[in-house]
Amino acid sequence: MIIRQYQLLDLEEVKNLHILALKNAGAFYESGSWDADLDHIEERYIHRGGEFLVGFLDGKLIAMGALKKNDNKTCEVKRMRVHPDYQRRGYGQIMLAKLEKRAEELGYKNIQLDTTIKQRPAQAMYLKNGYAEIRRETEGWPLETIFYQKEL
Repeated sequence: MIIRQYQLLDLEEVKNLHILALKNAGAFYESGSWDADLDHIEERYIHRGGEFLVGFLDGKLIAMGALKKNDNKTCEVKRMRVHPDYQRRGYGQIMLAKLEKRAEELGYKNIQLDTTIKQRPAQAMYLKNGYAEIRRETEGWPLETIFYQKEL
């Protein structure tokens, strides 16, 4: 898998992967204002002290993930997705490792993320990588959401 920073020409594929991966996990509710960041990736992530990476295999977008700055010490992993046809092959692990390395390069000390209760493989991957569950929320979310944190 070749990983590089997001470019505007990736937008349609990124949006398609986002929806496809969530639907496959049973975690897609519907598109709405909560997906507005995908219309402004460079502005919301890259130009605000974060990152947005895309992973290609044989010219096909199969993985993506982003870092969003929360404050000077903490960032958040967002939009981690792996194409369903390529899941359980280590591509999510590779993307997570790249995002963690990039977070360290950007000077972050803590990294946070969340996933839904339905995304069990993601939960297992995060726990395996040293993330600790810090809370769960249902209010304001279409599905119960689990929040994790890790010191870098």
